[in-house]
Amino acid sequence: MSNPTDAYAELIKTLREISLLGSIGSVLHWDERTVRPPAGAEHRASQLALLATMTHARFTSPRIGELLATVEQSELVKSPASDAAVNVHHTRRAYDRATKLPPSLVEEMSKTTSLAENAWEGAKKSSDFKSFAPWLEKVFELKRQEADCVRPGKNRYDTLLDEYEPGETSANLRVVFESLRGPLVELVGKITASGKKAPTEILERHYPADAQEKLARETAAAVGFDFDAGVLARSVHPFCTSLGVGDTRMTTRYDENYFGDAFFGTLHETGHSLYDQGLPAEHFGLPRGEAVSLGIHESQSRMWENLVGRSRSFWKHFLQKAKAAFPQATAGVSDDDWYFAVNDIRPSLIRTEADEATYNLHVLMRFELEQAILNQELSVADLPAEWNARMKKYLGVTPPDDARGCLQDVHWSGGGIGYFPTYTLGNLYAAQFFEQARKDLGDLDAMFAKGDFAPLLGWLRRNIHTHGKTYSAGELAKRITGKPLSPEPLLTHLRQKAGELYGV
Repeated sequence: MSNPTDAYAELIKTLREISLLGSIGSVLHWDERTVRPPAGAEHRASQLALLATMTHARFTSPRIGELLATVEQSELVKSPASDAAVNVHHTRRAYDRATKLPPSLVEEMSKTTSLAENAWEGAKKSSDFKSFAPWLEKVFELKRQEADCVRPGKNRYDTLLDEYEPGETSANLRVVFESLRGPLVELVGKITASGKKAPTEILERHYPADAQEKLARETAAAVGFDFDAGVLARSVHPFCTSLGVGDTRMTTRYDENYFGDAFFGTLHETGHSLYDQGLPAEHFGLPRGEAVSLGIHESQSRMWENLVGRSRSFWKHFLQKAKAAFPQATAGVSDDDWYFAVNDIRPSLIRTEADEATYNLHVLMRFELEQAILNQELSVADLPAEWNARMKKYLGVTPPDDARGCLQDVHWSGGGIGYFPTYTLGNLYAAQFFEQARKDLGDLDAMFAKGDFAPLLGWLRRNIHTHGKTYSAGELAKRITGKPLSPEPLLTHLRQKAGELYGV
């Protein structure tokens, strides 16, 4: 057996090579969701399946296990926060999980999800759930198999959730959601009873797509996105992906009759991209250079989208730019009306367009539904009806069709079962981090009003981005704020904004 230092060097070299294979897959995924022609779906699925199988085989090699065992017994990992300890700990965790998955399942999952995403895109366009249902059923069945391979006899949902939010459980998430549900429903009820309506018609005028794209790029650059190391393109569902050092890509979509979709969607993906661009490049391909969890990743996107992008001070700087870009649509619009419009709070159909107060009710509903389907308490065929019933129960609205109902999200088609709760965790972490940033940096509103976002980005770089996976999500929250994750900062933020706009 190698000595620990040599074993660690070989491990790092191998992990970087495996990450390069993974980044090739990311290029193929990017191409698939942006420019791949429809007729190429089957071929692309085969490419991705082959690459996934190759990557899995390389990562699950017995040699990786031998190298890990050698280093784990050495002084190299004595300090838990050292680079070596972080890399070995998280690699062991991933290795133990991956070695339990048969190569045939990995291949089938990759091919199925690729084809399912293609089927979802077509089904959403035509609002035809029945054409997509067989694919969704197959995805859920494969995820059941995955969970049973990784942790036989254990809670399947927790097993899948752990992939996105290490250490989190559905039982704890239910407590989190219950701590939010009552206060949010109460707040939305007060807002409705106030009788005040935001002038949202301002956002529903004609906003040419080309001008939207120009403003989106200008805004992304202003808050810190490096276009020399990144790209903004178009896709059906906005997303962000990192292809490696110096290549972070994001997408958005443009609705010429609604300003908010592209603008805030781009800010959201910019938040993800800033995190990816801020991870330490010298640790590419290693846990030390990867994001903590999807909840922490989401905290970055939701912070820039909502806590920054919907603030009054942000629009003191950007409203004049919006008026210059869209002179007809914004003619005569006051600062107060615009601020009220972009902070409209009312139940809506589409999660990605939901306001800050009702957004988590969308996530709660998905959290419950995906558990029910995974545990075979709800059939895929019954999903549309159950979706509509829960939308009525939680938000008081009923989708007129499946495109604006159970077909609106891409995640399940891609195998993202257990993914949705990370959105709410992201909202909670974002509010708690932002509250601390205000304490540490001083008058953030004065900075935003001048178009100065560098202090906040620098704070995020120092406190979150640079650490990679050194700390768990919970540890990071305590390290930064001195407190465990709490719903109070988010609820305080929402109540203050509701009081300002609706007088409740």
